[in-house]
Amino acid sequence: MTLADFTRPGLIIPHLVSRDETSAIHELSLALQREGCVPDWLRFYHEALNREFLLSTDMEAGMAFPHARLPGLRELAFAFGRSDAPFAWGPGVTHPVRMVFLLAVPSTDPEHYLPLVSALARLSGNNLLLDAIRGAVDSAAIMAVFRQIVLHGSAAPVTPTPAGFR
Repeated sequence: MTLADFTRPGLIIPHLVSRDETSAIHELSLALQREGCVPDWLRFYHEALNREFLLSTDMEAGMAFPHARLPGLRELAFAFGRSDAPFAWGPGVTHPVRMVFLLAVPSTDPEHYLPLVSALARLSGNNLLLDAIRGAVDSAAIMAVFRQIVLHGSAAPVTPTPAGFR
Protein backbone atom coordinates (compact mmCIF):
# COMPACT_ATOMS: atom_id res chain seq x y z
CA MET A 1 0.00 0.00 0.00
CA THR A 2 1.08 3.57 -0.66
CA LEU A 3 -0.11 7.02 0.43
CA ALA A 4 -2.05 7.21 -2.84
CA ASP A 5 -4.33 4.41 -1.60
CA PHE A 6 -5.80 6.81 0.99
CA THR A 7 -6.56 9.80 -1.24
CA ARG A 8 -7.56 10.73 -4.80
CA PRO A 9 -7.04 13.73 -7.09
CA GLY A 10 -10.26 15.43 -5.89
CA LEU A 11 -8.80 15.49 -2.37
CA ILE A 12 -5.60 17.24 -3.44
CA ILE A 13 -5.47 21.02 -3.49
CA PRO A 14 -2.14 22.03 -5.09
CA HIS A 15 -2.68 25.74 -4.30
CA LEU A 16 -4.35 26.26 -0.94
CA VAL A 17 -6.16 29.58 -0.66
CA SER A 18 -5.88 29.40 3.15
CA ARG A 19 -3.11 31.17 5.03
CA ASP A 20 -3.74 29.88 8.57
CA GLU A 21 -4.52 26.58 10.28
CA THR A 22 -8.24 27.22 10.82
CA SER A 23 -8.84 28.11 7.18
CA ALA A 24 -6.69 25.26 5.87
CA ILE A 25 -8.59 22.70 7.96
CA HIS A 26 -11.85 24.26 6.72
CA GLU A 27 -10.79 24.17 3.06
CA LEU A 28 -9.62 20.55 3.29
CA SER A 29 -12.71 19.46 5.30
CA LEU A 30 -14.91 20.72 2.49
CA ALA A 31 -12.88 18.68 -0.01
CA LEU A 32 -13.38 15.57 2.13
CA GLN A 33 -17.13 16.12 2.16
CA ARG A 34 -17.29 16.94 -1.56
CA GLU A 35 -15.54 13.62 -2.30
CA GLY A 36 -17.87 11.65 0.00
CA CYS A 37 -15.29 10.86 2.69
CA VAL A 38 -17.05 12.68 5.54
CA PRO A 39 -20.85 12.93 5.72
CA ASP A 40 -20.91 16.02 7.94
CA TRP A 41 -18.07 18.41 7.18
CA LEU A 42 -18.95 20.78 10.02
CA ARG A 43 -18.74 18.09 12.70
CA PHE A 44 -15.54 16.78 11.16
CA TYR A 45 -14.07 20.30 10.92
CA HIS A 46 -14.83 21.03 14.59
CA GLU A 47 -13.34 17.71 15.71
CA ALA A 48 -10.16 18.28 13.69
CA LEU A 49 -9.85 21.87 14.88
CA ASN A 50 -10.42 20.94 18.54
CA ARG A 51 -7.85 18.18 18.27
CA GLU A 52 -5.36 20.58 16.69
CA PHE A 53 -5.89 23.16 19.44
CA LEU A 54 -5.11 20.50 22.06
CA LEU A 55 -1.84 19.53 20.42
CA SER A 56 -0.46 21.05 17.24
CA THR A 57 0.56 18.57 14.56
CA ASP A 58 3.01 20.82 12.73
CA MET A 59 6.46 19.44 12.01
CA GLU A 60 9.81 21.04 11.40
CA ALA A 61 9.68 19.95 7.74
CA GLY A 62 6.92 22.50 7.01
CA MET A 63 4.10 19.97 7.25
CA ALA A 64 1.05 19.54 9.47
CA PHE A 65 -1.10 16.45 10.06
CA PRO A 66 -4.42 17.53 11.59
CA HIS A 67 -6.93 14.73 11.96
CA ALA A 68 -10.25 13.70 13.45
CA ARG A 69 -11.41 10.25 14.50
CA LEU A 70 -15.18 9.87 14.13
CA PRO A 71 -17.73 7.08 14.13
CA GLY A 72 -19.61 6.71 10.88
CA LEU A 73 -16.67 7.29 8.56
CA ARG A 74 -16.50 4.46 6.03
CA GLU A 75 -12.77 4.54 5.30
CA LEU A 76 -9.50 6.13 6.29
CA ALA A 77 -8.75 8.98 3.88
CA PHE A 78 -6.83 12.22 3.71
CA ALA A 79 -7.07 15.51 1.90
CA PHE A 80 -3.81 17.22 1.00
CA GLY A 81 -3.22 20.91 0.53
CA ARG A 82 -0.05 22.65 -0.59
CA SER A 83 0.46 26.36 -0.14
CA ASP A 84 2.47 28.45 -2.55
CA ALA A 85 4.02 30.23 0.44
CA PRO A 86 4.66 29.01 4.00
CA PHE A 87 2.23 30.25 6.66
CA ALA A 88 2.03 30.22 10.46
CA TRP A 89 0.33 27.13 11.88
CA GLY A 90 -1.30 28.32 15.08
CA PRO A 91 -0.18 30.69 17.79
CA GLY A 92 3.35 30.26 19.07
CA VAL A 93 4.31 27.73 16.40
CA THR A 94 7.84 28.33 15.18
CA HIS A 95 7.73 26.16 12.05
CA PRO A 96 5.82 27.65 9.12
CA VAL A 97 3.72 25.14 7.19
CA ARG A 98 3.44 24.67 3.46
CA MET A 99 1.87 21.19 3.25
CA VAL A 100 -1.19 19.98 5.16
CA PHE A 101 -2.46 16.40 5.34
CA LEU A 102 -5.97 16.34 6.90
CA LEU A 103 -6.80 12.78 7.95
CA ALA A 104 -10.36 11.47 8.32
CA VAL A 105 -10.06 8.47 10.63
CA PRO A 106 -12.89 6.01 11.25
CA SER A 107 -13.17 5.26 14.96
CA THR A 108 -13.09 1.55 14.11
CA ASP A 109 -9.95 1.43 11.90
CA PRO A 110 -6.72 1.22 13.89
CA GLU A 111 -5.24 -1.21 11.35
CA HIS A 112 -4.32 1.34 8.66
CA TYR A 113 -4.10 4.54 10.71
CA LEU A 114 -0.74 3.86 12.39
CA PRO A 115 1.03 2.72 9.19
CA LEU A 116 -0.33 5.83 7.41
CA VAL A 117 0.89 8.17 10.15
CA SER A 118 4.24 6.36 10.19
CA ALA A 119 4.60 6.85 6.41
CA LEU A 120 3.80 10.56 6.78
CA ALA A 121 6.41 10.88 9.53
CA ARG A 122 9.00 9.18 7.32
CA LEU A 123 8.04 11.51 4.46
CA SER A 124 8.86 14.50 6.64
CA GLY A 125 12.49 13.36 6.70
CA ASN A 126 12.82 12.57 2.99
CA ASN A 127 13.98 15.74 1.24
CA LEU A 128 13.94 14.11 -2.20
CA LEU A 129 10.24 13.25 -1.96
CA LEU A 130 9.37 16.56 -0.27
CA ASP A 131 11.05 18.43 -3.13
CA ALA A 132 9.09 16.29 -5.61
CA ILE A 133 5.81 17.23 -3.88
CA ARG A 134 6.77 20.92 -3.76
CA GLY A 135 7.66 20.86 -7.45
CA ALA A 136 4.67 18.85 -8.68
CA VAL A 137 2.67 20.91 -11.18
CA ASP A 138 -0.81 19.56 -10.37
CA SER A 139 -2.79 17.01 -8.36
CA ALA A 140 -1.93 14.20 -10.80
CA ALA A 141 1.80 14.82 -10.31
CA ILE A 142 1.33 14.94 -6.52
CA MET A 143 -0.54 11.60 -6.72
CA ALA A 144 2.43 10.17 -8.66
CA VAL A 145 4.70 11.09 -5.74
CA PHE A 146 2.21 9.65 -3.21
CA ARG A 147 2.33 6.34 -5.13
CA GLN A 148 6.06 6.19 -4.35
CA ILE A 149 5.57 6.45 -0.58
CA VAL A 150 5.08 2.90 0.64
CA LEU A 151 3.47 2.13 3.97
CA HIS A 152 5.48 0.00 6.40
CA GLY A 153 5.28 -3.68 5.54
CA SER A 154 4.67 -3.10 1.82
CA ALA A 155 7.08 -3.41 -1.08
CA ALA A 156 10.22 -1.28 -1.15
CA PRO A 157 9.77 2.38 -2.16
CA VAL A 158 10.86 3.51 -5.58
CA THR A 159 13.05 6.48 -6.41
CA PRO A 160 11.10 9.56 -7.59
CA THR A 161 11.33 10.37 -11.28
CA PRO A 162 11.33 13.89 -12.70
CA ALA A 163 8.37 13.26 -15.06
CA GLY A 164 5.52 15.64 -14.30
CA PHE A 165 7.63 17.96 -12.16
CA ARG A 166 8.96 21.43 -12.84
